[in-house]
Amino acid sequence: MEKPVLIRLKGISKSFDGETVLDNIDLDIHDEEFITLLGPSGCGKTTTLRIIGGFETPDSGDVFFEGKRINDLPPYRRQVNTVFQRYALFPHLNVFENIAFGLRIKKLSEKEIRTRVKEMLELVNLRGFEKRHVSTLSGGQQQRVAIARALVNNPKVLLLDEPLAALDLKLRKDMQNELKNIQKKTHITFIYVTHDQEEALTMSDTVVVMAEGRIQQIGSPVDIYNEPVNAFSADFIGESNIIDGVMLEDYKAKFSGKVFDCLDFGFEKNEPVDIVIRPEDVDVVPVERGMLVGKVVNVTFKGVHYEVIVDVDDYKWMIQTTDYVAPEATIGIYIEPDAIHVMKKSKYSSLIGDYSSYSEELERLSDVDEIREEPAEERYAE
Repeated sequence: MEKPVLIRLKGISKSFDGETVLDNIDLDIHDEEFITLLGPSGCGKTTTLRIIGGFETPDSGDVFFEGKRINDLPPYRRQVNTVFQRYALFPHLNVFENIAFGLRIKKLSEKEIRTRVKEMLELVNLRGFEKRHVSTLSGGQQQRVAIARALVNNPKVLLLDEPLAALDLKLRKDMQNELKNIQKKTHITFIYVTHDQEEALTMSDTVVVMAEGRIQQIGSPVDIYNEPVNAFSADFIGESNIIDGVMLEDYKAKFSGKVFDCLDFGFEKNEPVDIVIRPEDVDVVPVERGMLVGKVVNVTFKGVHYEVIVDVDDYKWMIQTTDYVAPEATIGIYIEPDAIHVMKKSKYSSLIGDYSSYSEELERLSDVDEIREEPAEERYAE
């Protein structure tokens, strides 16, 4: 049963120095939901978070909390607390006093302060750290203190602005599980901002994919991954093969010069479309069984699978398989109907065109000592 709407954003727009950062955003956030705003830098996700927290005021549109308009309500009067990327802990206070800070401002009794701080220390697995100074803690421990400090006041909503960005990979993965467990135990609505697709898919009940100040797609992690609505979502979430195609009729798609059975329907006859096929959904078969035939140009061992790049008529397919495939081999490719996802054309189609997550340019640059990685958002720049 779906929980009631806790926060509603209606027609939210925001500009800075004449540049539109949010463009008519509508979004419902439900009680006890873990919702993630996901997108590249500059897409508007942090501005959305700051508007919910009261740190920014929208140029137009309304913010509702439990049905009441709160546009003009200052942050300290909202039932919201924030955990920032930089934890903003008080270096002169120990762990206990950092967590107790908000309670002392409220002038609660010493007994209640001790009880609630103890509960938070248990919740974030820091029991016994009460007297430690925060400067002696690891990054993950400091983050736990920041979360405890934000939760000790019993907010209805916790805002988290890329709080794991400064942690190393293993600790980041550990903290993803910790945050999800904390959210389930406290039943507090978490609104999380990240550009990391794995974080979003791992932790969230709902993912909101954003680009250029607009919401591209809202859905569960499974729906977002398996049913992207346009080329941006398909490219940004996971690895993808995105190919120009034509929907000949219901359940019949044509791409790469061949006609394939699929599960999609409701398109116009002969409508140009984008086809997305995930690398793990492509089967490597003998040439005589292949729907398509190509030459292996690159094989990379990834631990749990091989990443195989196959040239099919100058399009580089990315395939993920647990079976070893020899470089330079000629192989067949087999694609089940349920592996083919058909999307309507969008503004991002012309920016991407036929696109594989494999980048020939990066492959060439891999021999160079220093590689300047292109930010994801530049790929979509006008």
